[in-house]
Amino acid sequence: MKRLALASHFPSLTPALRSLGGGGWPGAARVPDTRVRPNAGPPTDAPARDLGDLAAKIVIVTLFSSMAVRLAQDSARTGHVTGMLLVASEALVVVLTMVRRPAASVDRTLKARLLTAFATFGPPLVRPMSGAAIAPESITVSIAAIGLIIVVLGKLSLGRSFGLSPANRGVVSTGMYRFMRHPIYLGYLITHVGFVAANPADWNLVVLAAADLALMFRAVREEQTLAQDEAYRSYMQRVRWRVIPGVF
Repeated sequence: MKRLALASHFPSLTPALRSLGGGGWPGAARVPDTRVRPNAGPPTDAPARDLGDLAAKIVIVTLFSSMAVRLAQDSARTGHVTGMLLVASEALVVVLTMVRRPAASVDRTLKARLLTAFATFGPPLVRPMSGAAIAPESITVSIAAIGLIIVVLGKLSLGRSFGLSPANRGVVSTGMYRFMRHPIYLGYLITHVGFVAANPADWNLVVLAAADLALMFRAVREEQTLAQDEAYRSYMQRVRWRVIPGVF
C-alpha cells in the first residue's frame, strides 16, 4: 500500500517502482500503466512491392520486344500485316504499364497473380506461321483491325487507370466503358481470333485460348476488388455486361 501511496503522490517514481521484480513488494498490487505511447504503425512492405512492380515491367518489356522482333521479321519476309496489328495492341500494354497510377487497393492473392500471369504473358509467346492461313489476309486483317480499334479506344478511355493485377485505380465509366465493363478484353478476343486465323498453329491456339480464358476469370476477380467501391457497384447496375454483350 505504501507503494501505491508513493506512486499517487510522486508520479515520477512510478516507472522505477514498476521495475522492481515480482511487482515490487510481496502482495502489493501492480499500478496500471496509463501512459499514452505513440503508435509506430505496422511495418510496410512498400520496398518489396516496388521491386515486384519493377520486375513485372522488365518481364513485360522483354517478352513484348521478343514478340515484336519475331512478328516484324515475319511481316518483312511474307508481307503479312495481321501480326503487326497484334504488336500494336500489345504495345499499348507496355506504354500504359509504365505510366499507370498507384492503386487504392490491389488483389495480391495467388489466384489473382496466376490469372494475371497467364493473361499477360501468353500473347507475347505466339509464333508467326508461313502459309496455311484458314482465311484470306483481307479478312484476318479486318478482324484484327476491329479488335485493335476496340483495344485502343478502351485503353484511351481507361488512361492511367490501366493495370495488370486486379486493382482499383479509379472507376472509369466513360468512353467504351459506357457499353461494357471490360471493353479492352473484348478487343483482345477479336484480335486474337484474327491472329489465329492467319497463323493457325496449335501452339498459338493453345497459348491464346489459355490467355483469353484467364482474361475472363480475371474480369471476375477485378470486379470483386472494384466492387468494394460504392461508385463501381453503382456502375455495375448501369452497365450489365462484362465483356460480350448478351453473353458474358
